[in-house]
Amino acid sequence: MHEMSIAMAVVGQVEEAAGAAGATAVTTVRVQVGELAGVVPDALAFCFELACAGTVLEGAELIADTVVARARCGSCTTEWPVGMPPELCCPGCGSAADVDLLSGRELQIAAVHWEDGTAPDTSTREPIPEEA
Repeated sequence: MHEMSIAMAVVGQVEEAAGAAGATAVTTVRVQVGELAGVVPDALAFCFELACAGTVLEGAELIADTVVARARCGSCTTEWPVGMPPELCCPGCGSAADVDLLSGRELQIAAVHWEDGTAPDTSTREPIPEEA
């Protein structure tokens, strides 16, 4: 199951970035997973939870956004969702020789939310006026 190695790589990268930023806890990690990336999102979520144990990411939520696979025909410029299994023959002109895959292979960290551990200094803020 390669999802474990992917989860460990995500945890390692996020842990490094969080440490450099002085984060005390990571709350959310959002990843983009293309339809054609060969990753099962549920398996990745399970492995992510295991990989987070004992790290600054422990208890973090993994949000996996699926990126739809799309292609474009170089001959007639038709664009279409490729689907699974991938259909790489142009529905517009039937060409399969000049097809470019535009999306669907993504596997990347899109966003991370963490806590920096410092409480905001409220001593210099003006109080919020009470309404009558």
